[in-house]
Amino acid sequence: MKQTLVILVVGLSPALVGEHTPHLSKLAQRGGLRPMRAVTPAVTCSAQSTMVTGLTPSEHGIVANGWHFRDLSETWLWRQSNKLVGGEKIWDEAKRRNPDFTCAKMFWWYNMYSTADWSATPRPMYPADGRKIPDHYSYPADLHDELDSRFGQFPLFKFWGPAADISSSRWISDATKYVMQTRSPTLTLTYLSHLDYNLQRLGPDLEHPLIQQDLQAVDALCGELIAEADAADMQVMVVSEYGITPVTDAVHINRALRAAGLIQVRREQGREQLDAGASDAFALADHQIAHVYVNNLDRLAETKALLESLDGVEHVLDDAGKREWGLDHERSGELVAISAADRWFSYYYWLDDARAPDYSNTVDIHRKPGYDPVELFVDPKIKWPMLAIGLRLIRKKLGFRTLMDVISNQQTQLVKGSHGRPTDDPDHGPVFITSNASHLPDTVAQTDIKSLVLKHVFDE
Repeated sequence: MKQTLVILVVGLSPALVGEHTPHLSKLAQRGGLRPMRAVTPAVTCSAQSTMVTGLTPSEHGIVANGWHFRDLSETWLWRQSNKLVGGEKIWDEAKRRNPDFTCAKMFWWYNMYSTADWSATPRPMYPADGRKIPDHYSYPADLHDELDSRFGQFPLFKFWGPAADISSSRWISDATKYVMQTRSPTLTLTYLSHLDYNLQRLGPDLEHPLIQQDLQAVDALCGELIAEADAADMQVMVVSEYGITPVTDAVHINRALRAAGLIQVRREQGREQLDAGASDAFALADHQIAHVYVNNLDRLAETKALLESLDGVEHVLDDAGKREWGLDHERSGELVAISAADRWFSYYYWLDDARAPDYSNTVDIHRKPGYDPVELFVDPKIKWPMLAIGLRLIRKKLGFRTLMDVISNQQTQLVKGSHGRPTDDPDHGPVFITSNASHLPDTVAQTDIKSLVLKHVFDE
């Protein structure tokens, strides 16, 4: 077996590999680079599950970053148990081929309770007093304290939200190098999220100085990982989940369903909460895709016609469409909407901003019934944002229950980049790079990544 390192650089596309990424460019020159054909939806959980199983979402079951759990009548995103992912994983097949194979899975998703030998993933602590404390879940359990003692507390609030920056990717990169040095896995999978933030905030504009800085920063981390791998005579692969393309604004799909009388809400202290189980139809919005769950099938045709009439909706998939697009799984909505290239779907379901739920102004990836990229911005209406955040943090440290309501729930036009639908130009989609030119195929699909990793490890 040949030791192999796989670096997942979120949002990296062939078009972004160039003068601002010298280490990645050098890797491509000594091996090779190919555009990668993404699955639909091109979102984190679906793409990663496809890469580790070689299967489509209709086969492994991860149809988005979350879905409506029909038996619970609850909508959940960002679950973490690896048991949700169907199919044989890379590390299981490799260990079946050679029992001496080992795998470290550093911050790839669905990382809890997998059968990888070592793993770590974001997992905050929620004490009974209402606090949210940055942390990570690691396996084996003693790896958690070992990483904390070396690198400090995992910077969760720099991993997502308006403060997100390079420090979370730096922590992951350092932890990955440490595990490589101390455990020497046959296969190491690591995840660098940094590019994702400003590509969504600003759009994929290579002329923007902040995008150039981000490319240089994440490339520097890749350079360190590649140097570590080279020193150990390891092969290196670089992949991404999706490419990010420019957008102008959101499609408020749930507001359209609400106006048509399909969505039900319940009132809690004057605010409206989506009542998914009582609704005839509602949408789980996830970037440029929306699973539309139709509880009242008598209104299925009406719902489909409504979605097809919405400005910014490009496709509405029924059963036949879901089969064609690889999304015919019981977790999928009865209908699946796909946005136009320059749009994305909001989760917003309220018609009166005064009745918006309290979490709508916060970073809260678990309560919101859909993905919210506006969490990357501090509300522009806040005149002194650092002071506003600081005062709220002081209240929290003094033991007061305090809402971190510093996010806008109105200004979806702030978001300039999105993903999820197939990109019109392969150079703006995901990318595959390898240090080993002999294992570079003519074309690469996301479903090929598992076999390509095994080909590298077993030198086939």
